[in-house]
Amino acid sequence: MPMFLFLRRLRHSPAAFCGLIIILLLMLIALFAPWLAPHDPNWQDAAARLQAPSRQHWLGTDSYGRDLLSRLIYGSRPALGLVALVTIITLPVGLLIGILAGYYGGWLERVLMRFTDVVMSMPRLILAFAFVAMLGPGLVNGALALALTTWPAYARQARSEIQRLR
Repeated sequence: MPMFLFLRRLRHSPAAFCGLIIILLLMLIALFAPWLAPHDPNWQDAAARLQAPSRQHWLGTDSYGRDLLSRLIYGSRPALGLVALVTIITLPVGLLIGILAGYYGGWLERVLMRFTDVVMSMPRLILAFAFVAMLGPGLVNGALALALTTWPAYARQARSEIQRLR
């Protein structure tokens, strides 16, 4: 039943439908990158440096002679992986805090929601950079830093839904 409601709402919202198509297209491109990319993304050709778009290189080449379309296609893989990792970390944290605050209420709700307000009041990206500076460089540390700054929105939503159902 929820899937039917989702599809019905999606049909009535052209912007949401276009967004879903774009996300699915990006996921398919990332999944089939080895078959879609016309060239090896790391292969360097000094003779083909900084070429304009052509039949052989649809988006041109960079200063090392690497095909930009191939690099763009292969670059979608770590980007989507990072988004998935941030979501996997963020959802449980935000939902747990929101559910605890909404269900128990009282002083626990006030403490958790004030902490959520404090995190939401800071610029998210600057706070994530600060976490990366503390944790050190790396993809996992970057994902953890983004997750630590993104959970408050999920906590607020979960709290309001629990209070509505309660």
